[in-house]
Amino acid sequence: MLEVKDLVKTFGTMTAVDQESFTVKPGEIMGLIGQNGAGKTTTFRMILNFLTPDSGAITWNGHPLTAKDYDTIGYLPEERGLYPKMRVQDQIIYFARLRGMRTSEIKAKIPEWMDRFQVKGKPTDKIKDLSKGNQQKVQVIATMIHMPKLVILDKPFSGLDPVNSSLLMAGIQMLKDNGAAIIYSSHDMANVEAVSDHLVMLKQGQMVLNGAVGEIRESFGRTKLFIESGLTADDLREFDGVTKIKQHGQEFELTLADPAVGHQIFAKATENGYIPEFRQQPPTLDEIFRLKAGEADA
Repeated sequence: MLEVKDLVKTFGTMTAVDQESFTVKPGEIMGLIGQNGAGKTTTFRMILNFLTPDSGAITWNGHPLTAKDYDTIGYLPEERGLYPKMRVQDQIIYFARLRGMRTSEIKAKIPEWMDRFQVKGKPTDKIKDLSKGNQQKVQVIATMIHMPKLVILDKPFSGLDPVNSSLLMAGIQMLKDNGAAIIYSSHDMANVEAVSDHLVMLKQGQMVLNGAVGEIRESFGRTKLFIESGLTADDLREFDGVTKIKQHGQEFELTLADPAVGHQIFAKATENGYIPEFRQQPPTLDEIFRLKAGEADA
């Protein structure tokens, strides 16, 4: 288990991370979100010992990370770093050997991993001859091939199309099923919501959200309502507590000041029986992110 406790990091007069605490258990995925400059990459670099925190503690299974522990980490940096003139297999072998794997073991696994991520190319191709997307998949393979116990992915979905995003999601899920503790950052809240067991949101280095994704959403109340019925926009405006109405074809999307208004709308809409749609739910993670990012500092 990774435990980060009361972490603080400053650069001159700027506090990049301020009293950050969280845990990531084996087989758990934590999403680390926040605007650019919120402290996400600084957090990763402290966990990886690239930066030294001013105060606080980082432990793995109850002890400070050792050199042996670092061999069990898989790290995908935001700044992709491959050697263009190296062959694909040589690049993967280079990184995997740094994590203690034998060359023969790595070579045997490369075809399976290239197939898993549908890399368009051969192990003997040079990195520079692959498309940008396939280069990114090679770096993902180099991050995962040693089956790390702790995985840190900094904006892993950046630049990937939906098909390749799905392949990466499957790879992340495979590592989770194998017992890895996984942390990743992303600006795509739909991905974070779909993949994460829990999340931490940073704003100017401080934690403003911390918890299970579902619990965080529910804490904001079921203020989003989607309805398709015989009620018109004018009918819906008559309800006190309806603050916004959007129409999508036959469907209306309502924003409610008070979730209890949903009961009144449901009762009215179903007076004559069946209606095609009625969904009342909390705001999406994307909406919550925008709300928290836009809040004025205390």
